[in-house]
Amino acid sequence: MSTTGTADTADTAGAFRTAMIVLTEAELRGYVTHAPTRRWLTGPGLPGVGGLLTFETLRRDGLRTVADSTGDPDSRLSPELRDQLVIGGLLGAQGPETESVLLDGSTGEVSTTYFLHDRPDLMDRRPFAPSLEKLVRFATAADELAALRGQFAAYAGRFGPQAVAEASRQLLALYEEGTGGDVAPFWKMVAVIRPLALVAGRGTVSELALDLPPRLLDDEFGSGAIVRFEDVDFPPTLTHEPTRRFLREVGLPEEVVWFTLDPDMPLRTLTECVEESGADSPEGADHLIRLGHLLEDTSLVVDGTTGAVLCWSEADAALRPLNADISTLGFTLWLIHREQSLDAEHDLTEAYEQLADTMTRTLAAIDPIACTTVPATSQDDGWRYWPGVFEDQAGGGLYA
Repeated sequence: MSTTGTADTADTAGAFRTAMIVLTEAELRGYVTHAPTRRWLTGPGLPGVGGLLTFETLRRDGLRTVADSTGDPDSRLSPELRDQLVIGGLLGAQGPETESVLLDGSTGEVSTTYFLHDRPDLMDRRPFAPSLEKLVRFATAADELAALRGQFAAYAGRFGPQAVAEASRQLLALYEEGTGGDVAPFWKMVAVIRPLALVAGRGTVSELALDLPPRLLDDEFGSGAIVRFEDVDFPPTLTHEPTRRFLREVGLPEEVVWFTLDPDMPLRTLTECVEESGADSPEGADHLIRLGHLLEDTSLVVDGTTGAVLCWSEADAALRPLNADISTLGFTLWLIHREQSLDAEHDLTEAYEQLADTMTRTLAAIDPIACTTVPATSQDDGWRYWPGVFEDQAGGGLYA
C-alpha cells in the first residue's frame, strides 16, 4: 500500500487532514473489479480521518473482507456480506468507531454494518453512498458545514431560522444530486439536523451563552405551552441576573419528553426539595434552584450564582453538568422538539443509533459542556444526561 507524502488534503476531502490512502493495482487484484472504484483507489484515494469517517483501518490492515474480519468458521455470514470489503468506520460523537464502512468491490457501492462477532448471522447492511467519490463529497460537505467554511463559508455569522432552512436545503440538494434523490438515512439526518445549530448566535445581548431568536420557543411549542416566571417566583439565592431575565422574558416549555417544569409553585432551592424526601443533598444545595425534573428521580437545577445548569440524581447522589446555562437548555429543548417534527416528515428514526449520534453532535456544536465526557469535578463520573437519553432507543424519546 502507498500513501501520498502530503498531510494537507483539504482540496480533495475538506476537513480530512491526513495523508491520502492510495492503493496499487496489485493490492486491488482479486478484491475490486469495478473499474471506476479501482481508478479512485489508485488515483485520488481515500483520506485518513475526518469529522464523521475514518479510513485508517485500510491504511493499517489493507483490503480485507467481512468474512476475513469475523473469522466466521461456521459460515454463518449471509452471502451478501461475506465478500464485502471493510474499508473504514463511522465515528461516533464521542470518538470511537461505531459502524464499519463496507465497499462492494463489484459495484462500487458503499454501506455500513455493525460487527457482531458472536452472532455474524444477525449482521446486515445499511446503504450509505453509491460510490467512493460520492462518499468523500458527502462527508466533506458535512465537515464544511460544521466548520462554516468551503461551500458553507457564507453562513459564518448568520443565525436564525432562515439560515437553518437555507443550509439544510443546500446540503440536502447536494446529497440528492449524488444519489438520484434516494438519500441514505444517515445523510438525510445530517442535512436536516446538523444545520439546526445555526438557529442561535453566541450571546451578546442576553449575556448568556446564546442569543435565541425572538419567540423561538413560542413558535416551536406554542405560546400557551411556555411558562414565564415573575420576580416573586425566584428564591433570594437566584442572583444571576441573565438567568432571571431569561426566565421572565423568554421562559421554558412546560414539558419536553425527558423534562417537566415545576410551574405550579414558586421556585425552590434543592435543599428545600430534598428535605421533603429525607435524602441527602449535595454541597451548595442552597444555591441550586430546582426548575423541574428529568427522568429517574433526577432534578434539573440552576446554580443561582453562576447560572450553570446541572442535574442532581438522588439514586446515585451525583451532581453533574447538564447545560452551560439556561439559554443552551432552551436550545436543547427546542432541538428535541424540532427533531420529532422532522422525524414525522423524514422517518429519521429508522436509523435510530445514527440519529442519536447526530443529535449529540448537533448539541455539542452549541453546548460542549452538555456532551463532553471529561469530568468537571473529582466527583463527576463523566456521564452526561442528554447523550444518554438520546441513545436510549427503548425509551424512544426521539420518535415523532
